Amino acid sequence: MAKLIYSAITSLDGYVADTDGRFDWAAPDEQVHAFVNDLERPVGTYLYGRRMYDVMRYWETAHTEPDQPPVGLDFARIWQAADKVVYSTSLDEVTTTRTRLERRFDPDTVRALKEGATRDISVGGPGLAAEVLRAGLVDECHVFVNPVVVGGGTAFLPQGVRSDLELLDEHRFGNGVVHLHYSF
Repeated sequence: MAKLIYSAITSLDGYVADTDGRFDWAAPDEQVHAFVNDLERPVGTYLYGRRMYDVMRYWETAHTEPDQPPVGLDFARIWQAADKVVYSTSLDEVTTTRTRLERRFDPDTVRALKEGATRDISVGGPGLAAEVLRAGLVDECHVFVNPVVVGGGTAFLPQGVRSDLELLDEHRFGNGVVHLHYSF
């Protein structure tokens, strides 16, 4: 059975975006991006909420951007090769290949997806991740903690969910980012 993994880049105080919705402070440098690419290689399906899909669909055409660094080209290939499921009640259609639109999150459907998958599944975006966490479907979590405090915004983890975790790995980068890998 495939693992369902929640990955996020956060501030030290636990936010994926500040109160203005900005996350420019979270842009990974080349070393962090290469590390992320290696973590993403086993992913066969991405689960996204609408906002995360809006951010991530950039990778559909990123390879056409002039001066795209090799690490960006590598991630674009990884992302394009994976299936995507977007959960949204407001999106009219999806505009990227290998992508389907679902109107509501159904834990049993995701559980069946996990059981039938040969490659890992990744959930992106704190709103959808909250639903997946509440349903008890997350197997692992990758957190990239950035050396910045933003004072509020969109929280990485939902309120009201409690779970004991096991630290599997940690990695410190030269730019002050720390990667933490947990199992549920």
